[in-house]
Amino acid sequence: MSETSIVSLLSHLPQGQSTVPVINPATGKKIYDLQQLSAEQVIDAVSKARDYQPILAKTGLPQRQRLLLNLHDILLGSDERLMDLVQLETGKSRAHAFEETVGAIAAASYYGKISVKTLARRRTRAGVPLLTKTYVDQVPVGVVGIVTPWNYPLALTLLDVLPALAAGNAVVQKVDNQTALTALFARHLAIEAGWPEEAWTIVTGDGETVGNALVDSVDYVAFTGSTATGLKVAQRASARLIGYSLELGGKNPMIVLEGAKPKRAAEIAVSGAFSSAGQLCVAIERVYVPRSMHQEFLTELTKQIDALEVGRSDDFSTDIGSLGGYVQLQRVSGYVSDAVANGAELVAGGHALPNTGPYFYAPTVLNNVPASAKLYRREVFGPVLAVEPYDDLDDAIDQANDSQYGLNAAIVGPVKLATRVASRLNTGSVNINEGFRASFASMESPMGGMKASGHGRRNGPGGLLRFTETRVIGVAGGLIRLPSRARDYEKMAPLMRLMVKSMKLFS
Repeated sequence: MSETSIVSLLSHLPQGQSTVPVINPATGKKIYDLQQLSAEQVIDAVSKARDYQPILAKTGLPQRQRLLLNLHDILLGSDERLMDLVQLETGKSRAHAFEETVGAIAAASYYGKISVKTLARRRTRAGVPLLTKTYVDQVPVGVVGIVTPWNYPLALTLLDVLPALAAGNAVVQKVDNQTALTALFARHLAIEAGWPEEAWTIVTGDGETVGNALVDSVDYVAFTGSTATGLKVAQRASARLIGYSLELGGKNPMIVLEGAKPKRAAEIAVSGAFSSAGQLCVAIERVYVPRSMHQEFLTELTKQIDALEVGRSDDFSTDIGSLGGYVQLQRVSGYVSDAVANGAELVAGGHALPNTGPYFYAPTVLNNVPASAKLYRREVFGPVLAVEPYDDLDDAIDQANDSQYGLNAAIVGPVKLATRVASRLNTGSVNINEGFRASFASMESPMGGMKASGHGRRNGPGGLLRFTETRVIGVAGGLIRLPSRARDYEKMAPLMRLMVKSMKLFS
């Protein structure tokens, strides 16, 4: 993207009290300086969004649905520029930028198709047939605050922003400082598709300052990020009695079953663990393998890692891109060094790649990681995979479940057995013979976590309904009036008993 285009996008942000430099992770070079807003500016943005929201709600469901489908077409025609921006700000490979872009575009299509049907007034079964009627409305909550991280700046923006807009809410989005351009360009395309500028506002700045001001002033919060921060968001939102959804961390396991082919299992582990350099919440971080195939699996894993192309390019010639920056590099290298110091066997990688770029890190495999190592239970969020042999499948399932997290899991092997194992895993999604894409790519399927991995779900009809309040309309009237005095109840008791009995027959 040209410098002129970048300046144009950034001009839509208010003038802040200071700026911070944003660095291209793949090169270490500065891209631009980003405005840092104050808490007062965020509160003002929410106030303006609240003033506009009733106007947006009055546009009606069919119109908003048309705007989503318009946006789908425009996003599709801008996919190369979107991939360019995702790579510029995250340092990920073209292949993984492509996956993210396709997923984001799918959100516009999906909600463009289901929004009217999902949100339209529906009639429900009356409590007293012939005497009453009931209807249910889904009404917008008002102003939705959305907090998005740096690792999937396009997909995680549109997966939350679009259903919130479709439901008739105004949106104020707090983006990560590292990836503001991607979100700003997506908003620019939404305006091109016909969405009013006032419907979607983007704010930038210090996470605590801007984030707290947002949570303290909106009517609903959708947050994606760490479990530690998610707990703070939940506490602040609960104190105000507003709704929230949280998509948080994961320490995602893979179980390889007897009967699985070691080569295929290694392929699935590589794609599941090293997509976006392991910097995604659903990435596989630990693999449990039958002892009978443990060594063969490690051999296959090493072969495939050796064949990976790690580097930066604007085409599909590299497999894995950069880590997100200095903090990420220090985090990943620190976890690996600690594991090795505690006795883990380093099978592959385990080092930075400074000749490739400032924040590149080699895909890493650790064997027999001891419980004393920090990464044994903590989320690494990088290209690091821990492998552990098992003798008993029940024990492997227990180990997979032995975590505070419960976001994603994978099983490799015969489908019948894998399906039975899947029902015993305490995670929000389970992928059979795939790392995460089989479930993650389904817009119709709810996506979220159990335990400390989150609260609520995105995607599916529920991903739209979470941004609404439910209003029930009851209508009395018909052939007979409802009783109002005790004597009326006595007269109508036989008929009402018959109605209640009939409800069981026709339910």
